[in-house]
Amino acid sequence: MKNKPTVPVNCLFQGCYNPELDREIRSCKKKCGRFNRLDVYARGRQRKLLEKLLGRMGEDVIITPPFWCDYGYNISVGDHFYSNHNLVITDGAKVTLGNNVFIGPNCCITTAEHAIDPEQRKAGLEIAKPVTVGDNVWIGAGSVVLAGVTIGDGAVIGAGSVVTRSIPGGVVAVGSPCRVLRKITAEDAYRYPFAINNGCRSLLSSF
Repeated sequence: MKNKPTVPVNCLFQGCYNPELDREIRSCKKKCGRFNRLDVYARGRQRKLLEKLLGRMGEDVIITPPFWCDYGYNISVGDHFYSNHNLVITDGAKVTLGNNVFIGPNCCITTAEHAIDPEQRKAGLEIAKPVTVGDNVWIGAGSVVLAGVTIGDGAVIGAGSVVTRSIPGGVVAVGSPCRVLRKITAEDAYRYPFAINNGCRSLLSSF
C-alpha cells in the first residue's frame, strides 16, 4: 500500500514511542471506532468501512463488532469469513486469514512480541512476526493466536486455547499451550445428528 510505513519482521525494532507508527495506529483506531458504532446488522456500511481499513477483503466477509486492529492494511481476509464479537488483531506484521474461516467471540491474533530484556522493553523495542490462518479453519471462543504462528487448512482450535506454535492442517488442537489432540477423520461427518421433521436423526441411521 502506497506511502504506508512497514516494520522489519522477526527482529527488534522501535515499535513503541515511534511517532510515525503512532500516527498510523491512531488513524486505524478511529476507523475501528466508526465501524464499531454502526448498527450490528448494517452489513453494507460495515463492508465499505472495512474495505478502507483492511489490506484485502474477500467476498461474503462478516466481522461482528466490536473489532479492533492496529494498522488494518496488514490484514488479508479471504472469502466467506466470519468472526464473532470482540476480535482483536495486532497487525504489525502480515496477518493472512484464508477462505471459510470461522472465529468465535473474544479472540485475539497478535503479531507482536515485546523484548524479554527489561531494558530493551523499557526502550520500546518489540518484534513483529507474521501470522497465517489457512482455509476452513475454526478458532474457538476466547482463543489467542501468538506471533509467528501458522494454522494449517481444516484445523479446529478449541475454545480458550493459546496457540504458541504452528498447528498442522486437518487436526483438532486444544489447550494452553495449544497441542494437537487428534486428527480429523471421515467419522467426524457423523458426529452430530441432523434435524429432520423437527427431530434429530443420526446420519448413521437409515431414513
